Amino acid sequence: MEMTSLAGKVALVAGATRGAGRGIAVELGAAGATVYVTGRSTRSARSEMNRPETIEETAALVDAAGGRGIPVRADHLVPAEVSALVDRIRREQGRLHVLVNDIWGATTMEWNKPAWESTLDIGLRTLRLAVDTHAITSHFAIPLMLEAPGGLVVEVTDGTDEYNASHYRVSFFYDIAKAAVNRMAFALAHELGPRGATAVSLTPGWLRSEAMLEAYGVTESNWRDATAHSPHFAISESPAFVGRAVAALAQDPDVSRWNGQSLSSGQLARLYGFTDLDGSQPDAWRYVPEIQDAGKPADTTGYR
Repeated sequence: MEMTSLAGKVALVAGATRGAGRGIAVELGAAGATVYVTGRSTRSARSEMNRPETIEETAALVDAAGGRGIPVRADHLVPAEVSALVDRIRREQGRLHVLVNDIWGATTMEWNKPAWESTLDIGLRTLRLAVDTHAITSHFAIPLMLEAPGGLVVEVTDGTDEYNASHYRVSFFYDIAKAAVNRMAFALAHELGPRGATAVSLTPGWLRSEAMLEAYGVTESNWRDATAHSPHFAISESPAFVGRAVAALAQDPDVSRWNGQSLSSGQLARLYGFTDLDGSQPDAWRYVPEIQDAGKPADTTGYR
């Protein structure tokens, strides 16, 4: 498929401090885009997640990849801050072509607890971070995107619509949060399609985020060592993989064919031909139900 360069295109990756958001921002930059990267962790202050990654680091990685990274500190739960962010993009660029809602930022999760035994404040905070942030950002950013035809909104979640519809995601609040993001893309598609824009939901597989690598005591260079303790980690993918999925969508002149669909990085890799950093194409959302959930021994043959 003929792909177009993203030179001259402007993207906003909301929630780009680390993980999938960072990977997406860098790969959009590698395709030539100007990328506004937002988050709450900066060189001078950390968010409640209390991790060392910063939006300035992400912007520098975008620059190194060949694009232009612009870090902007923003709390996407605060409408005034998001409005100011979009006003700045309008003032500095006059346009917006790609909006990626990858905001999450939850620091505390309660697993394997029913709704009535969960801590209500923690659960409601999860919903606010996962749902309200996306809605607030779309509310302010989409009008600027719609000023030119062909805009793209990517709602990043965990799990395909098909998988989430038939599998309980280990927590009442987490289950609702991730299903809601898929539904956001579906609803936006109905509103954006007639206006010449596209909305999709996109899920990475088992993501080798900075926090995940740290938890397993490995790095990106020796991540396979973690399979000794967690065999199914063999299907995991780097943040660059989902980043390349977004870049492929943004470069596709026929991206509107995906409007309203729930997509995965592994699915798009097969269709667009991109690979992960190691040259493989891990397809976690085929592997998880067919191998992991089925209780079979870890074996990625045919899945990466």
